Amino acid sequence: MRIRSRHPHSLVRTGLLTTRLLRAALTLALLIAAPVAQAFETRATAAWVYDVTTQTVLMDKNADQALPPASMSKLMTINMLFEALRDGRVTMDTQFPVSSRAAAMGGSTMFLQESDRPTVNDLIHGMIVNSGNDACVVVAEGLAGTEEAFAEQMTQRAQALGMQNSVFKNSSGWPAAGHVMSMRDLGILSKRLIVDFPEFYPIFAETTFDYKGRAPANANNRNPLLALGVGADGLKTGHTSEAGYGLAGSAAQGNRRVIFVITGLSSERERAEEAERIVSWAFRQFAEKTLVTAGQRVADVPVWMGAAESVGLVPAADVRQLVPALVQETTTAEVIYTGPLTAPLTAGTPAGELIIHIPGLPDARVPLVVETDVARGGFGKRMMTAIDALRARYLDGTPAS
Repeated sequence: MRIRSRHPHSLVRTGLLTTRLLRAALTLALLIAAPVAQAFETRATAAWVYDVTTQTVLMDKNADQALPPASMSKLMTINMLFEALRDGRVTMDTQFPVSSRAAAMGGSTMFLQESDRPTVNDLIHGMIVNSGNDACVVVAEGLAGTEEAFAEQMTQRAQALGMQNSVFKNSSGWPAAGHVMSMRDLGILSKRLIVDFPEFYPIFAETTFDYKGRAPANANNRNPLLALGVGADGLKTGHTSEAGYGLAGSAAQGNRRVIFVITGLSSERERAEEAERIVSWAFRQFAEKTLVTAGQRVADVPVWMGAAESVGLVPAADVRQLVPALVQETTTAEVIYTGPLTAPLTAGTPAGELIIHIPGLPDARVPLVVETDVARGGFGKRMMTAIDALRARYLDGTPAS
């Protein structure tokens, strides 16, 4: 990795003097191979692929377009129920009644009847494994009184979670005008379910659930990747004639986890093939590398009124990033900070940012901290610094303020 700088002439002045923004010069040059990944051409109409471990977006195709999500929107209903569990509003043993509306739901169901009192545990499995539309309505009515009220709560909660392109009209993804989500929003939601609810997430990897033995033909999880040995362990399929075939999925291999969301495929087979291709590409075309180690100096920056003329800036933790695995090119980086820094300084104080440019990937931004303590300079040092600053100001032709 080659680190470069942008360094316009600047000087920080105190007292009678003004402060200007400085973009730092760098002193460190690292040479690390930075290849370019082969572009992935997906057949999906929209897709989003994300490496959870390094927080890197690997693919973005129409990812912010609001589209019908079909049953993938059940992930939001599941999230709402997980939040109720976390808050103690329900337990896994809490029973919900089944309304006539819920029992009459078509499409994928867990075959609930009005006489049933399914537990929260039953309903979670029914939504995840069976993709039960009836289970979603039971949850919606159980938490909010009506499905309409629950859909409004889903939309409000989605906005609060940063899902800016999601509007819900029902709890199941049943076709409805204005019921939309973007692939990025589904990815944000998938990450939340994995990271924030680790105690419940393993349910997404379960392959069968048959409530009271009523649905042996509908008992199998529809996620096509679970049985392929590629590390897949969730999350949710979706299909309607308008949306096509979609999948919000996740897989883990080694220390890495990838989330991907696709939609608009023409068949179950194409969805399965495309999902497997994306997982293979995400793990085979990228490798996680340590570009800079914790405490490694990446810049020397000047110090104003300090006992030392300069101080190092370092990352507080190892900087690990994904780099593509083929076609060698050069990664570049730069450090940006506002300075010179003013003494006294304490080691570990945030003072800048390392921006890493990897071809084909979004820039990575890494906080930098002061490497060592720098005491304030003595009286003589402060006087000489002030004189130098005044001399520089008048030599520049800047009138006194």
